[in-house]
Amino acid sequence: MESQALVVHSGQPAALTTRDLVAMGFRHRVALVISFVAVLVGTALAAMLLPRYESHTEILVHKERVDPVVSPQPGNPILTNDLVMEEDLNSEAELFKSDDVIRPVVLQLNLQKHESTKWFFFPRTQEEAIAKAVANLKGSLRVEALPKTHIVKVTYPSTDPKEAALILKTLDQVYLQKHKELHNPAGQFAFFDQQTKRALGDLQDAEAKLKAFPAQTGTANPMLGRDVLLQKVNDFNYALGQTRTDLAETQERLNALQKLRQDTAPRMLAQERHVDDGSTKEMKAKMLELELKRSDLSAKYQPDYPPLVEVEREIADIQSMMANDKPMSEVTTDRNPSFLWINDETVKDKAQITGDQGRIDELEKVIAQNMDSVRKLDTENIELQDLTRTTRAAEDNYLLYLKKREEARITDALDTTQIVNVSIQEQPSVPMYPAQSGWLFGLIGTLLAVTVSAGTVFMKERMDGSFRTPTEVEHILNVPVLAAVPGRNGFHLNGNGNGRPRTLPTDVVNG
Repeated sequence: MESQALVVHSGQPAALTTRDLVAMGFRHRVALVISFVAVLVGTALAAMLLPRYESHTEILVHKERVDPVVSPQPGNPILTNDLVMEEDLNSEAELFKSDDVIRPVVLQLNLQKHESTKWFFFPRTQEEAIAKAVANLKGSLRVEALPKTHIVKVTYPSTDPKEAALILKTLDQVYLQKHKELHNPAGQFAFFDQQTKRALGDLQDAEAKLKAFPAQTGTANPMLGRDVLLQKVNDFNYALGQTRTDLAETQERLNALQKLRQDTAPRMLAQERHVDDGSTKEMKAKMLELELKRSDLSAKYQPDYPPLVEVEREIADIQSMMANDKPMSEVTTDRNPSFLWINDETVKDKAQITGDQGRIDELEKVIAQNMDSVRKLDTENIELQDLTRTTRAAEDNYLLYLKKREEARITDALDTTQIVNVSIQEQPSVPMYPAQSGWLFGLIGTLLAVTVSAGTVFMKERMDGSFRTPTEVEHILNVPVLAAVPGRNGFHLNGNGNGRPRTLPTDVVNG
């Protein structure tokens, strides 16, 4: 029955009240006060001994300077957009925090000397110290683009106000130099000056070759000479065509005359007389006369000469008559005017044909020579055009590089006078007061002291193993409490003077 009662009367943990909290504070008031005061004093000392001074600088981003774009085109596109975009501000902010800007600052100010040792006083190498200093400086910098402005604000905190201002001032100088290098690479003027001199030499060489061309070829203007020759060739071709036409007509006429000559007798009958006396003496006299005439004609003319042929025929007739003893008849003939005309025209046509053929041959030779000259002039004209294009290209290159050199000179002059598209709107200054407010430090110290002291009290309370109330006995030992003897602090003391109340378990009392 008693075991059942023990279970029935087992108590539950009581809710933590304000009274309990106050009681815990009173029980551990020494630790509470010590921890509170220690944290508050430590915060005050930290605020006084390690003040944080913040120096800041502001960079104005604008597009007042117009830089020509370096390109091989004669007319360069010009950047005329003066609107500063958010990307421009972010780019300048990232450039400010880049290693190419941070590292020179670390080396100039020798900031790596503070990072020469690492844990347990082991030394760092020079490169490790520089890398650590660069990382620390980059982590401490606050770079932000101010909303709705063209300003990038840079803030650097430090315990030394002069050091903070010096670091930002050096950062501004290195940043401006880096900005100038990125947007206007060095060496443009030297490059374009070298290219201008080379282009001038090429232009002079091309002009010299162009001037020497007429003396080498003997033609000042091959195209004009070619056009003149082509006109002459056209005239010669026309004359050749006309001559060939005339030759064909003359040949046809000659063929017609030759056919007509075959049908026309060379001589015509003029008088015919019959001689009754067949005296041989007369016939012989006549034969002698004809032989003398034949001999005379043979010495002057060819055998096919018509009068000579006629004499030969008469002689043959007389010989035949003498042989047959026939009566001799005397026939008188004369030249046929038609036959003579045909012969004259035939001779003329043959001479015309010979002349036309000779003219055709000569015209063909002249045309061939002129065409050779035309082809030569075409080749010379191509060479002249090539020299002209080379000279024109060399002149264009020279003028282009001359213009680029002038633009590069102007850009270098602007860089020398520090005319860039960013400017330091606010120079860094040495801060006179810490960045943290005293009231803020006091509030933070008070909150921290309350938190730490409360944590200390709860920890000590948690680590204390004695009983203080009958409820704790019932909860922890799971036995009912029959009696509790109060002492000075409400319960009976355990006799060791530590002020901790003590209760006796029920099983001890029953026992």
